[in-house]
Amino acid sequence: MSDMNYAEIVGTGHSVPERILTNFDLEKIVDTSDEWIVTRTGIRERHIADKDTTASTLGTEAATQALEKAGMGAEDLDLILVATVTPDMPFPSTAAIIQKKINASKSAVMDISAGCTGFIYGLSIADSYIKTGIFKNILVIGVEVLTKITDWTDRSTCVLFGDGAGAVVLRATKERKGVLGTYIKGDGRLGELLMMPGGGSRNPASEETVAHRLHYLKMSGNEVFRFAVQAMGDASRAILETTGLKPEDIGMLVPHQANLRIINATAKRLGLPPEKVYINIDRYGNTSSASIPIALDEIRSNGNYKKASPLLLVAFGAGFTWGSAAISW
Repeated sequence: MSDMNYAEIVGTGHSVPERILTNFDLEKIVDTSDEWIVTRTGIRERHIADKDTTASTLGTEAATQALEKAGMGAEDLDLILVATVTPDMPFPSTAAIIQKKINASKSAVMDISAGCTGFIYGLSIADSYIKTGIFKNILVIGVEVLTKITDWTDRSTCVLFGDGAGAVVLRATKERKGVLGTYIKGDGRLGELLMMPGGGSRNPASEETVAHRLHYLKMSGNEVFRFAVQAMGDASRAILETTGLKPEDIGMLVPHQANLRIINATAKRLGLPPEKVYINIDRYGNTSSASIPIALDEIRSNGNYKKASPLLLVAFGAGFTWGSAAISW
């Protein structure tokens, strides 16, 4: 037994909208094909939020599930962290909105904007608070409704994204389990390769910004792809060095679900066989910060989930940001 606190994962949950948009549906909207999308991305379908579904809607559902599985009440939470680039509104934070919905009256609240790496950033922050003894019970949510900032006339990006939320409840423990280590990095020099230029103080909403479609996601796909392959490989190696784990120790690689080719390249760099790589991009598309916690809930819902321990989580996202974490059940 150690004197150090560890952040144990005691509950998981996820939520996705009911509506499913398949590649065949997209063929009717833009000049694309199921074969082109599957070959280049691995995506077959994605879940799409309706006009009344927001980040807090999906985040609340995922949080409620995670708390129930943890056997914990919302009043026990010390902190709520929400990773998202599609908040309900600029302020108040989506974390504050979810706090109200679940009646977590004693918690602090905070949103994190780190793109697709947001959940790992949140996990790293939560782990630090728990290790230092500042907080004992923390809810971390990754949620996106990216289809609401998707330009459906841009065939290079509209095929990629879906909506969803995933959540985990972390609790302080003296046993060495849960979060074994985290690694986060960023490089703002590359930020303009993946961004939404409108809506902030640089380009506040106006007739001109709407006319120029600045309130939609913009991505330089080839450049992002090349850097993502390198960054996810580097982050995976870094967390192994930090924790002392070897590739053969890893029970399951849980990568951000952005592109199947990036996932395969990361697994190949680590020398991991296909059966040790968790993939659900075919069913959800890229749900950004929600992709890893959705995967964690699916894995934990399996009766043999402990066989997938330890897990290596790795992601890359807008900012640019990238990061990794090692966890055990």
